[in-house]
Amino acid sequence: MIKSIDNQQKGITGLETAVILIAFVVVAAVFAYTVLSAGLFSTEKSQEAVYAGLKKAQGAIVLKGSVKGVRDTLNPGANGSLGKLVMTAAVFSNNEQTDLTPAYTVDPDNGALVNSNPGANRLQISFMDQNVTIQGCAWTVEWIGNHNGDNMLDYGEKVVISVWLHAFDGADWGPPATESSVFLGANYVDTGHTFCLELKPVNGAILSVIRTTPDFLFNVVDMH
Repeated sequence: MIKSIDNQQKGITGLETAVILIAFVVVAAVFAYTVLSAGLFSTEKSQEAVYAGLKKAQGAIVLKGSVKGVRDTLNPGANGSLGKLVMTAAVFSNNEQTDLTPAYTVDPDNGALVNSNPGANRLQISFMDQNVTIQGCAWTVEWIGNHNGDNMLDYGEKVVISVWLHAFDGADWGPPATESSVFLGANYVDTGHTFCLELKPVNGAILSVIRTTPDFLFNVVDMH
């Protein structure tokens, strides 16, 4: 009877213990690798998002100085109105640039606004007020100071951007009835008028410019 009982006993050998231990180690290693890989992937994506955000901010256009308005000859029955808005701009940081290839230019002979390169706008400028929204305004550029001759606004360069609210043939503004959708037409930026300009470069953040005209419009109005 004692021999029979001994024959039915079972135990765990050292080899079985080693196999079980190795299995636990392998599973733990696989789990650790998975967690580590997920962490590295998440970190990499976070870095990409941060770098993309920095690049977008660094490529943004910034204003240099005040926004000025130039009075037109329209809206004579009221308090006058502004025909164009003028501002000086630059890029935010080094190693960044903004494409300022314009669709409109100013005729050097008579000062008329000319749609010389339709569809070429690389910078989109929108105008908004309580009455009207223009998604793609007519604008021109005039380079000042150091400039390498191309249409790219580089760090260290400055450019004067003129946003034309009404058409101009070199002598007369409008008339509003003949203006295309890039102009205000029968709408006017007169006294006490709040408006918003949004400058949207190909790369970089949108620049919003909000101003209110004074109670009297001189030929040139400084809106700070």
